[in-house]
Amino acid sequence: MYGYSGKILDIDLTAGKIRERPVEQDWAGEYLSGLGFNARLLYEEIPAGADPLGPENVLAFNVGVLVGTTVPTASRTEASALSPATGLFGTANSGNFWGSELKFAGFDGVIIRGKAASPVYVWICDGQATILPAGHLWGRDAWETVRRIRRELGDDAIQVAAIGQAGENLVRFASIENGPFDAWARTGLGAVMGSKNLKAVAVRGRGAVRVAHRKEFLQAVDDTRKAIFSSPFYGSFSRFGTMLASLPYQEFGALPGRNYQRGAVDGWVETRSRRVLPRYSTRGVACMACPIACAHWVEVKEGPYAGLRLKDLEVTPVIGFGAGCDINNLPAIAMLTETCQRLGMDMVSAAAVVAFAMELYEKGLIGEKDLGFSLNWGDERATISLLDMIAHRRGMGDVLAEGVRRAARHFPGASRYAVEVKGLECFLLDPRARWSTWTLGYITSVRGGDHLRTRNPVENLRYNENPVPYLTEKFGFPEEMYDRLDMPDELKKEIFDPVTRDVNIPKMSRWAEDLIAVYNALGMCIRPPVLHTVGPTLFARLYTSLTGIDITPAEVIRAGERIWNLQKLFNLRHGEKPGDADYPSRFYEEPVRAGPAAGRRLDREKVREVLREYYLARGWDPDTGVPGREKLAELNLLR
Repeated sequence: MYGYSGKILDIDLTAGKIRERPVEQDWAGEYLSGLGFNARLLYEEIPAGADPLGPENVLAFNVGVLVGTTVPTASRTEASALSPATGLFGTANSGNFWGSELKFAGFDGVIIRGKAASPVYVWICDGQATILPAGHLWGRDAWETVRRIRRELGDDAIQVAAIGQAGENLVRFASIENGPFDAWARTGLGAVMGSKNLKAVAVRGRGAVRVAHRKEFLQAVDDTRKAIFSSPFYGSFSRFGTMLASLPYQEFGALPGRNYQRGAVDGWVETRSRRVLPRYSTRGVACMACPIACAHWVEVKEGPYAGLRLKDLEVTPVIGFGAGCDINNLPAIAMLTETCQRLGMDMVSAAAVVAFAMELYEKGLIGEKDLGFSLNWGDERATISLLDMIAHRRGMGDVLAEGVRRAARHFPGASRYAVEVKGLECFLLDPRARWSTWTLGYITSVRGGDHLRTRNPVENLRYNENPVPYLTEKFGFPEEMYDRLDMPDELKKEIFDPVTRDVNIPKMSRWAEDLIAVYNALGMCIRPPVLHTVGPTLFARLYTSLTGIDITPAEVIRAGERIWNLQKLFNLRHGEKPGDADYPSRFYEEPVRAGPAAGRRLDREKVREVLREYYLARGWDPDTGVPGREKLAELNLLR
């Protein structure tokens, strides 16, 4: 096959056997690769009632078909399994170099099933795979594991997906670390690896990706690069990365200050915003084939964390620990980032769990006798200690390792402080203060309280306005951006007001979810300079010229819709109920206490109305959110 390696490794850890399975031709056309392959695999192979931490769970890594080429930002691999956090479709996406290395080694994906009798790791190199003992690695953190495997196998270019102590101890929000500094973080996939006694998957390859139509492909790559460079956000995003959002969220009063009590944080701009970034970072860090380099290489040269050096200061830990836990300095947040990376924990959930515990401490529901130390807002040393307790399930850490939904059951009255959707801790933007396509996505997302599967491609962070409350958000860009947006004209007329260009939130949500499903299937990054400018037309050209399989822009976006619906069907099989698509009670019952959004709370009936409109836009039952036979037949999903 062109573009694809054409083979997927299927590893049974119980039997200790490895086989190869071919990439199905119809899978390529209907599911593309990456997330699409994972959705199909998991739907076929994980039965209802399966234990996420049992041997019947299946963990799949599949690389986007564009990965391993020169397509800008094509570096991403999707990892998926039944989630220990939610009991639903668990999936996470990561870039760096692991995926391209797997393609160069001759494989498009890896499926892992069963459970090894003792700790092992998988070694994949140039078309061969071996299961090796990992008893000497068990108990070590993820960074040390990466170093030891590279030294043991004698090659510093080996790419390693590894778990830390959190994954070994089945923390429900454990991550799979992608080298030292990246991760498949959300939904607890590290615990799935730990449950299988699988410490790591190491890969090395020296092959290449075959291109079907070289001239057309190179032209499509060049046009994609020009499109990304043309984005008005390219320069600022290359300079500040995700920290661009750190100022608007404070200005809107949408920060999750002290576990979503306060929408704005005192001293935020001077201590934790992008304005402080140059003190600690002077250069960016890029993933494979990326011209943006949005990550930051951080060096702390003074203070208690002097000597700290790592890829860091994404907006996620800065807002999670900096606002959610009120930790007031970037060096401490960098230290917490390293702690999570070494232990192998999702930083969104880890920060949310600590913030939850801090509020329980503030409210007197837990105390020093429960923890062994005080846990006041902003206490960075206590936060580090608590993260270590969680990763090793010591004392109170054993309870908190279950995530906020389950942990809240241990303390009467604590559920009101547990900010989660479908069991997954929410990203760090308060929908009471900023209502948008992005925040509606918290409750429509197939993986729970999440921010990375739905985003308006033309979201404007200069504004925080809903011209029609709950239904529309302001566009606010020059007409040129509307004209250049890669979206079918008829759909544009449905989503954008013909006069004001205001955006219909439920209809944009459906489009954005399908589009981002395509990104995660093809292996592209969704950073704003890309999401704004690259859509189904360029994707169709890239895919067709690379693989030789003809596909139209309409078929590209239809593949995204098919992938989204299949994940929804998976969730329904595993117990998702209509009422699960809802925000935590705090957002309805308690107003934001401080900042520009003080006094705001969500209107439950308005949320239900918008959710109903979203279901109608999807062609699902408007009351239950269940895809009907007509929609499933349209997507070739009736089986």
